[in-house]
Amino acid sequence: MDMQKGLIYLAGGCFWGVEYYLKKLKGVLRTEVGYMGGELQNPSYEDICTGNTGHAEAVLVEFDEKQLSTEDILHYFFRLHDPTTPNQQGNDIGSQYRSAIFTTSQEQGEVAEKLIKDLDASGKWQKKVVTQILPATNFYKAEDYHQDYLDKNPQGYNCHFLRD
Repeated sequence: MDMQKGLIYLAGGCFWGVEYYLKKLKGVLRTEVGYMGGELQNPSYEDICTGNTGHAEAVLVEFDEKQLSTEDILHYFFRLHDPTTPNQQGNDIGSQYRSAIFTTSQEQGEVAEKLIKDLDASGKWQKKVVTQILPATNFYKAEDYHQDYLDKNPQGYNCHFLRD
């Protein structure tokens, strides 16, 4: 079967839970957790935790566009976190936990803008969606112990769950 690979980066709070759910989607080929959206080059987890680097904890999502569309991924993304809380998911507070979509094409940005507009109009959330839509910049892979964290640590911290 012919495959057409797509790539998008999603930030929705702690990357452990975001990765855990996203990699379960049929058509997701690969995920990797890391840092994106800040100025510091090659940041460490300790750097990110200061909240001063401008980076968000993000998940690289490589997917087969013939099985899974950007719209499908983003619908799922908006189910697994609260996109109305600026710089917070659950007990995690700080700019590194913000909601952001880092796009790799103009089309992804357009799809994201439409979905956010539709979400706001739907009344599903009591507050407006604050998810940032930004072009992807340098992605810095997180330390190995963060990769597939909840698979390796099933009792590990996770503030994410799927909403209807």
